[in-house]
Amino acid sequence: MRTGRFSFPVKLVEAPPCPVHRGVVPVIGITGGIATGKTALVASLRDLLPGAAFFDADESAHALSEGDAEVRALIAGTFGAEIYSPQGLNRPQLRAIVFADPEKKQALEQILHPRIRRQWTLQAESRRQSAEPFFADIPLLYETGGETLCDRVVVVACSQRIQLQRLMTRSFLDEAAAEQIIAAQMPLAEKIARADQVVWNNGTPEVLAAQAKTLAAEWRQAG
Repeated sequence: MRTGRFSFPVKLVEAPPCPVHRGVVPVIGITGGIATGKTALVASLRDLLPGAAFFDADESAHALSEGDAEVRALIAGTFGAEIYSPQGLNRPQLRAIVFADPEKKQALEQILHPRIRRQWTLQAESRRQSAEPFFADIPLLYETGGETLCDRVVVVACSQRIQLQRLMTRSFLDEAAAEQIIAAQMPLAEKIARADQVVWNNGTPEVLAAQAKTLAAEWRQAG
């Protein structure tokens, strides 16, 4: 892993320039823990790099579980037909099941993850001759081995206290439920240790946006 660092007014762990050939677009993975700020970072990057392509694994999972007949049948077969209503997948119920039962969680991942990986891999390869980077926004990037397909990985991180508070606030969870969800994920410290770059998101949206601007400028220069 590349471990170089430099300092500037916002906290960002940096690495040497992305080792890809000029003229070949880099594939940049964006990951982190739940409620650390990945969505906010991606939103800033979309504004700063309007020509770049973005893949959202959560959107892909939603589309597969609602619109793919094979996936719907597999989920219903695993979790029971009642997991779907006329309005669609009962996501709160599914979330409660998978966080309480590791085997059910693994079963859901085996249904979704290979299909999601195939989608973003094909999209990334189709963009290889583009002048702009391809961003893969994938919460479980390391857990699924997706980092091997990336030229660089950016991890969005924050303190445990802030992560817990954000998750409780946004998902209307009590502390015990939020802690259970965080504990079910790969430790954030491990993701930080494996990252090429770390965006530290303990501060305001303006601080996060400043880090996004620095990253976008670096990638433009390296391209």
